[in-house]
Amino acid sequence: MDKTDQWLTTEETAKELNISPRTLNNARSTGTGIVIDFLKIGSRVFYRKSDVDTYIENHTYIHTSQCKNSRHN
Repeated sequence: MDKTDQWLTTEETAKELNISPRTLNNARSTGTGIVIDFLKIGSRVFYRKSDVDTYIENHTYIHTSQCKNSRHN
């Protein structure tokens, strides 16, 4: 683990992804949709900024047919 990596809360991560925190919570609970590794300390949840950036990069497309052929999680 990179010690210089920034950790984001659920709210900060949802803002980065332009979704609601509830959508992110649901995805985390079900393991479907937006799947990004997270760290749980007590009741608090954190996401690595680099993992969020990688998720965004892996789900950025030039045209819609790429989405159909993509199997990124």
